[in-house]
Amino acid sequence: MDKLALFGGSPAVENHPEEFRKSQRWPVLGGEELGAISRLFEDANISTHPVIRELEAAYAGFSGRTHALAHNNGTAALLAAYWALDLKPGDKVLVPTATFWASVLPMLWLGLVPVFCESDGTTLGMDLADMQAKLDSRTRAMVVVPLWGYPCDYDAQLEFAERNGLRVIEDASHAHGATWKGKPCGSFGDVSVFSLQGDKLAPAGEGGVFLTNERALWDRANLLGDITRIGELPTADRRFAATSFGIKTRIAPVSAAIGLEQLRKLSSNNAVRKTNIEPLSRALSRHGFATYGDDPDRSRVYFEFLVRHVDGPLDAEGWREALEAEGCVVGRPRYPLLHQQPFFVEGSFADILRLPPGEIAPDYRGLDLPRTRALNESLLKLPHFPNPAPDLVASYAMAIEKVGSSQDEICRWRASRP
Repeated sequence: MDKLALFGGSPAVENHPEEFRKSQRWPVLGGEELGAISRLFEDANISTHPVIRELEAAYAGFSGRTHALAHNNGTAALLAAYWALDLKPGDKVLVPTATFWASVLPMLWLGLVPVFCESDGTTLGMDLADMQAKLDSRTRAMVVVPLWGYPCDYDAQLEFAERNGLRVIEDASHAHGATWKGKPCGSFGDVSVFSLQGDKLAPAGEGGVFLTNERALWDRANLLGDITRIGELPTADRRFAATSFGIKTRIAPVSAAIGLEQLRKLSSNNAVRKTNIEPLSRALSRHGFATYGDDPDRSRVYFEFLVRHVDGPLDAEGWREALEAEGCVVGRPRYPLLHQQPFFVEGSFADILRLPPGEIAPDYRGLDLPRTRALNESLLKLPHFPNPAPDLVASYAMAIEKVGSSQDEICRWRASRP
């Protein structure tokens, strides 16, 4: 094994940041997307083009859902999800703190109160015991997130919801193409949502899709923000066609056209990431990391590639330092824990909530979720390698082996530093 770069050896990875960005750029757009956009120009319809409904039909088929409604972004689709469930101001929703902010913050505009729960480090879903402890008479719903593209234990989460009479919102924005026991992420819960933002696995630039099997929920989502559709409703709700409920969240056809083409390429694009990442996962698992790979219940996808340090003398920070010296792009989770953010601990959220008279907004300042905090501190983030890169992947695997086989030596070196 070559000498570690930390100790003056040659790095395993030739680190050329600009070359790396070019070779691993995402999204990958081509002639199909250009052709789809040209069709909009030819049809002279860049606002309500039928491609929007084509995208919705494709996502309904992809997820096995009955009804789909496209939105201008995933955040708007999540707002529609909370709105459609007709939850009331002051109702509480069990939510993970380890997720992107859009999983949670839209509910505040409806007066709903997030209840942050610990994460389970094995399944990456919310911890069932903590959820149970935080239930009260006002708890009405819960949010399920397959974080980074790794399906949580949907059976356990949905059984908990059914036992406690909770509505379920699935934020599947990381998980296009992932499955739990053969069933696709995005098909679970009362309402599910995909984001189509530019980093996602089936990107549209900006966009989101609301999905449900309940026609009444789909109708209500239309009322919130799709003024074009309201007049088509077969119920008396069409009387709101001139105003909707005051906002408009319809997706732009250009985004819908791109998103439709990217959905068609999803399976092959996901396969590239998995081919690149699986050998790195195997290498890391040999050296004390939980890598959240496939198992008999799960087929995951790689929106992001994060691993958890579980065992071994060198901690996560030591691994990060040593891998960076070897030329690897490596960091810590990009999502800060939500319950620690100024928006919550400085009280800004209370200005948004419309709580019933006499009810006081929760005080999150004293909230500590120690297991989730420890989990976050043990995570490392590596590239998700969206494009074929056999040589680059091989060099990353070599870097992992160099560091993994020299952990004791690195620990002694770190301990000796002033």
